[in-house]
Amino acid sequence: MKVLFVGPTLPDAVNHATGIAIRGPAVQGDIFRAVEEGATVIGIVDGGFEYTAPVWHKEVLYALNAGARVLGAASMGALRAAECHSFGMMGIGRVFEEYRDGNRVDDSDVAQIHGPAALGWIPLSEPLVNITATLDLLVHKQLVSPTEAKHLEAVARAIFFKERTWRSIIARALIPNEERRSTIPVAVQAHSVNLKRADAIALVETMSRLDAKRSTSSPAWTFERTTLWNEMQKYHCAANTSGHPS
Repeated sequence: MKVLFVGPTLPDAVNHATGIAIRGPAVQGDIFRAVEEGATVIGIVDGGFEYTAPVWHKEVLYALNAGARVLGAASMGALRAAECHSFGMMGIGRVFEEYRDGNRVDDSDVAQIHGPAALGWIPLSEPLVNITATLDLLVHKQLVSPTEAKHLEAVARAIFFKERTWRSIIARALIPNEERRSTIPVAVQAHSVNLKRADAIALVETMSRLDAKRSTSSPAWTFERTTLWNEMQKYHCAANTSGHPS
């Protein structure tokens, strides 16, 4: 069984993930439960982080130790893959590579606020990784200068992720030329890059190619069943049995 945790990064995942069970953004306990349910390939794109406990690294290690393939990209998945790739988690895409290589260190670079699933996860802010990718393209196309791009990225980074939109960036940017203040948003709209979406699609394509069987080889490390892990396992096993934690 292949399981994909995704939400606002790829709201139309059902159109790309044939034969893959789609679940919402992952939170703590979801990877553990997926393994217990028999998942052989697990993809993590989106995950909760602010009002709920995020996916725990230990869950990823548990899945890998059980022989499951675990992939991450684009958002929470890229963060966990950058942190766990040395243990066997597979990272996909440019966002993952930037975190893995240390070119990004702030988790909020991938953060985005959005509407509920019932409204199609409508985006309400712009993640910094998409902003940077868009500015890189605009520089390449000579639609903004390297100096303008550097300034706009700095302005974007200074804005709290919940308030980070192109409108707020342009409003706060020091652009003395009124013509440029009008033409830059037009260029952004025409050449906007959704890097997170592209990476998520790449992850789904990779998942589709993988064999849906667990590995029988043992990892080069030992999974330690700590007291904290045992408590987490007990908590989520109780939730699965009764419908709610006891």
